[in-house]
Amino acid sequence: MLPGSMGTKGIILLVALVVAGWLLSGFYRVEPDEQGVVLRFGKFVQLTQPGLNYHLPYPIETVLTPKVTRVNRLDIGMRLTDDPRRGSTVVRDVPEESLMLTGDENIVDVDFAVFWVINNAEHFLFNVQNPEGTIKAVAESAMREVIGRTNIQPILTGARQTIETGVQDLMQRTLDSYGVGVRVTQVQLQKVDPPAQVIDSFRDVQAARADAERAQNEAQTYANRVLPEARGEASRIENSAQAYRERTVVEARGQADRFLKIFEQYVNAKDVTRQRMYFETMERVLGPMDKILLDSGTAARDGGVVPFLPLGEIGRRPQVPGTPAQGNTNQGAVR
Repeated sequence: MLPGSMGTKGIILLVALVVAGWLLSGFYRVEPDEQGVVLRFGKFVQLTQPGLNYHLPYPIETVLTPKVTRVNRLDIGMRLTDDPRRGSTVVRDVPEESLMLTGDENIVDVDFAVFWVINNAEHFLFNVQNPEGTIKAVAESAMREVIGRTNIQPILTGARQTIETGVQDLMQRTLDSYGVGVRVTQVQLQKVDPPAQVIDSFRDVQAARADAERAQNEAQTYANRVLPEARGEASRIENSAQAYRERTVVEARGQADRFLKIFEQYVNAKDVTRQRMYFETMERVLGPMDKILLDSGTAARDGGVVPFLPLGEIGRRPQVPGTPAQGNTNQGAVR
């Protein structure tokens, strides 16, 4: 075989190997947390899923593999740096990002973190030149807007969840309008304090406000205890008066009915009724008394009666005024 033909075959074989290697270079792997973005001469062509994929070799097509499931964190108002001397993480404050004006014209120092993931790799890579810078600017703007329409007291106490939710919703709407291709998963407030120059005075105000709230709560507790008792006592008095009124009315009606019935009997038989009423009255008056009855004839025949001191009555209990006499307290009478 001629040497020239051997050289030609070698060149052809070498070219074939180079072409085969070039064609094989189009194979690529997309990891489970990634998404493949295929570009043809720099223009987006398609998205590929995790696994082994193929694209036309460079420079015809290239592939980018952004991580679409990784949660990214962005800190605003602070920076976390490693301190090799202490072997720990140091938080450095960035006041130009954290100082914000509240709705009642106070200044508050807000440090917060934003967590986000890529939900559209094409938009994330090509719609915005600096996606992370855009996310940071949108986060700071959204926080300033929410803080700017909220008073300082809720910001420092019970409105943290409301603020986080409001900032997250506002950020998501703004980023969607820009077509950034990310989803905000969480906004987390790290520190919310007054500026360091006035924090001592503000703590004094907070302590005074806490004392006022405590006194108000104690007064409310006292009112909650006293008012039901007073209402119960008033209800009891009212019920007693109502019962007394009903009892008095019933008794009065009974007495009136009794009088009318006696009057009817009196009209029908005046003498008998008068005598019966006299006997009943005398029985009621003289019944409880100790007494001796003498007719006038016996007293005249036997020489009258002799008065004596009631020595046996001296040790008896004093009589209560208005009650019937129990026995003779002045004098007795004997034959």
